[in-house]
Amino acid sequence: MAYRTMERAVLISGSPSRHSRSRLLLEHAHARLFARGYDATLVELASLPADALLGRDSDPRLDAALEAVAGAPIVVAGSPVYRATYSGLLKVFFDLLAPDSLAGSVAVPVLTGGSPGHQLALEHGLRPLLASLGATVIATGVYGCDAQFGGGPDAALLERIDRAIDAAISLQPARVA
Repeated sequence: MAYRTMERAVLISGSPSRHSRSRLLLEHAHARLFARGYDATLVELASLPADALLGRDSDPRLDAALEAVAGAPIVVAGSPVYRATYSGLLKVFFDLLAPDSLAGSVAVPVLTGGSPGHQLALEHGLRPLLASLGATVIATGVYGCDAQFGGGPDAALLERIDRAIDAAISLQPARVA
């Protein structure tokens, strides 16, 4: 009898803070993926050694993170917006991935920023970064701004995360058990 293994997904937090708004959205995406039968791993870039991220040293934790991302059917990348684009932390991590390392992956871009005016960072920054590594990027990324976070993300924003995750899952090729 063949058993179906859980599908894998990796979520990447490009925030330098463990308590960021983009991290809250990634945690919700993590829960959605789990509910849909995915074994989802959250990669906290801020917890990785800076010298390894900058290519000055090697570290098994960084190697494991790079390996997890390169082989994941679904990749969710989240970051706050700084200077009209994703964080430098996310950039140095993606610079370490081999060309076409996301080929065959479906990517979900998630950004947070101070105002709705920074939403273009999805289309002009994060989407091209993910596509440059070979990922199929879902049609609509998720952007959240300050007004959508009171005691946490508002219901409409969480619903957009759910729809984005569902879109990524629907783009996965059918797997036979």
